[in-house]
Amino acid sequence: MRFRIWSCALIILFILVSFSCKKNGDDSVQQESKEILIGEYGSLTGTTATFGISTKNGIDMAVDEVNKTGGVLGKQLRVIVEDDQGKPEEAQTVVTKLVNKDRVVAVLGEVASSRSLAAAPVCQANRIPMITPSSTNPKVTQIGDFIFRVCFIDPFQGFVMAKFAAVSLKLQNVAILRDIKNDYSVGLADVFIENFTKMGGKIVADESYSEGDTDFSAQLTSIRSANPQAIFVPGYYTEVGLVARQARKLGIVIPLMGGDGWDSPKLWEIGGEALNDCYYSNHYSVDDPSPAIQKFVSDYKVRYNQVPDAIAALAYDAARILVNAFRTAGTTESTKVRDVIAQTRDFAGVTGKITIDESRNAVKPAVVLRVKNGKLEYVETVSP
Repeated sequence: MRFRIWSCALIILFILVSFSCKKNGDDSVQQESKEILIGEYGSLTGTTATFGISTKNGIDMAVDEVNKTGGVLGKQLRVIVEDDQGKPEEAQTVVTKLVNKDRVVAVLGEVASSRSLAAAPVCQANRIPMITPSSTNPKVTQIGDFIFRVCFIDPFQGFVMAKFAAVSLKLQNVAILRDIKNDYSVGLADVFIENFTKMGGKIVADESYSEGDTDFSAQLTSIRSANPQAIFVPGYYTEVGLVARQARKLGIVIPLMGGDGWDSPKLWEIGGEALNDCYYSNHYSVDDPSPAIQKFVSDYKVRYNQVPDAIAALAYDAARILVNAFRTAGTTESTKVRDVIAQTRDFAGVTGKITIDESRNAVKPAVVLRVKNGKLEYVETVSP
């Protein structure tokens, strides 16, 4: 009798749990049917937190504009954001969560190439389209046919700065100071060296540091003894600002040059006047008179009370290209969305017209900017 009572109780409990699960599952499906879930990952905290914050700002702005006009495919967009803390291993973990638990239909991110390289294989293995706004290392899109970018790549960026050094600044001797543990920094330094030497220039020193370092005096002292006319520092803004200050303290007054990793509102806060008359390549200029760019800059300033950096602009473009793919494909089915992204031609972004080539890289121009008294002065544009 006791066995029968327990058996009946277990059966009733099973029915109740099954009903509850089914109800919750139905609610979840119903909720998801009203939304299109997009994943986003970035460094909202850590040494490069402005990268993740700018990316989030740009994506949020683009998504809100779409949702206010009725959404896409009859649904509202919802972005699930994960902080990777600026760590490659954490990037892989949070993207795994976005794909396998949250069931997002696409992923936007990251800025740093090292983190994109860690997380992109997760998207590729699960056939989820991923668009990085600003990872410039060529290896990122080589991971597979579901991985895209809307920025130029380091071979082009390295060429731009090598040409600027050799032709515009007429330099003959340049030193290198690279972040040896950063794929972005190492790759950009190598490309710069290759192109600068082809143009007749000479690399008189090649020093290195690791992300997070704060003392660069030994490397800068060695560079000073080589008598370069400029130092190419293809790192991130956190270290670049410190490098500039320490270089000036050591009596090094030559220009520093770099890439888009410099681009952050924090750059001037860290480096201050030590950065005057230094140069870096970037994706757009806020001084561009284009009505589309000026509207973006104006709207961004109203919303966030600051001037949008290139990271925010690229994130805005990446989100808009993804939404365009949903609309054009007429579905969020991953393979069809992937195919549409791959066919992007002359998309009118705020960072220029974007065409995705056969390697899933963006073909677009770069600009060279000069740091001057806390502002960025446009110097020149270099087309592919």
